Amino acid sequence: MRLAQKYNRVNLFTSLIILVLSGAIYYFAIHYILTNKLDNDLKIEEEEILASVREYHKLPLPSDFKDQKVTYHELKKGDTTDRGFSNTWYYNPEEKETEPGRSLNTSVKLGEKDYAVTITKSSLEAEDLVRLIFLITLGIIVLLLISLTVVNRFVLRSLWRPFYEMLKQLKAFNLADKNEFSVQHTQIDEFQELNQSVISMSSRVRQDYKELKSFTDNASHEMMTPLAVINSKLDTLIQTESLTDKQGELIEDVYLAVNKLSRLNQSLLLLAKIENNLIKDEEDIALDVLLAQKLRQFNELFIANEIEVEKYLEPQQLHMSKYLADILLNNLINNAIRHNKQHGKIKIALQAGLLTISNTGSQKALNSHSVFERFYKDASSEGTGLGLAITSQICNLYQYKLSYSYQAEHHIFSLKF
Repeated sequence: MRLAQKYNRVNLFTSLIILVLSGAIYYFAIHYILTNKLDNDLKIEEEEILASVREYHKLPLPSDFKDQKVTYHELKKGDTTDRGFSNTWYYNPEEKETEPGRSLNTSVKLGEKDYAVTITKSSLEAEDLVRLIFLITLGIIVLLLISLTVVNRFVLRSLWRPFYEMLKQLKAFNLADKNEFSVQHTQIDEFQELNQSVISMSSRVRQDYKELKSFTDNASHEMMTPLAVINSKLDTLIQTESLTDKQGELIEDVYLAVNKLSRLNQSLLLLAKIENNLIKDEEDIALDVLLAQKLRQFNELFIANEIEVEKYLEPQQLHMSKYLADILLNNLINNAIRHNKQHGKIKIALQAGLLTISNTGSQKALNSHSVFERFYKDASSEGTGLGLAITSQICNLYQYKLSYSYQAEHHIFSLKF
């Protein structure tokens, strides 16, 4: 969930709760005030009745006006009535309908007799006023929430635009490109500080990358020259006739180690180039044709290792570097041969969007999490342990999905385009 959306939800939810609570408190407060006013009017009417009885020694006439009604009821000896206010219903003779009302029950003594007095007033106007105030308050709440939503939507979007622009540039950031970060003009101090920090960080990263790349290129170049010299001298030394068998074995071991070091150097350099996307010669490739060519090139190895090959190739077009595609297929097929067994099998299937290469071999599954890591290899392997790591980096570069599984004594590498 985006920050602005999260903020809007929390802000609106909090505002809604506060406004609803405030509206409820406001409603009950107004209702209490109007009810209290009605009660005061009833008290005034009660005092007038008591004053009339004291002065004229008789009860005022019962009344039934538009919004007020007064009734008397003689109490029997021993009967009493409690003085109190209550909500009731009031029949309006003019409107000929029942309305909500407020009544005061009290008593008055006239001579030797006691009378119950009921004074009732209509509370319709008060109820209508409370209802009107409630509707106005509800309308204000709705209007305020809509205003908050609109303001938050447009104001926050404008405020956060520099952040999202910088985030967009960060997502597209590539060390191999020369595009610099553009400064986002904003009056927000935090975003200004973010802009400066990102620009400063990118400059340091580019400088570090440049120095590391220069070091890698120079180290690789400098290593190739002495390795070539060592290989040349070893070739010359092996061809001499004065070597003993023991010396020949030692020189052969050195020769194999130097060759392995040379392959390791080339593999690490290639891996660095792939990771930094420095190989750009992309073109449309017929993968089925390239795979068929590869199988013909490896045919002698299949025969030498007595490996049976089953293949099923459907047309498949890819847009990628042909050089990297060649390396990818080389590594997968070479891996299937190197880790196979005598009289083993290799199955290669190329279908729409999927390439699977499976081979017989050790009767236990490899660690699916580590098989594509650098220098991961079997103890008996003579390889550099970088073949599958390079293959994995090529797949990551083109967003292909490379996976490993073990089924029915077959090690299966699947490549989904």
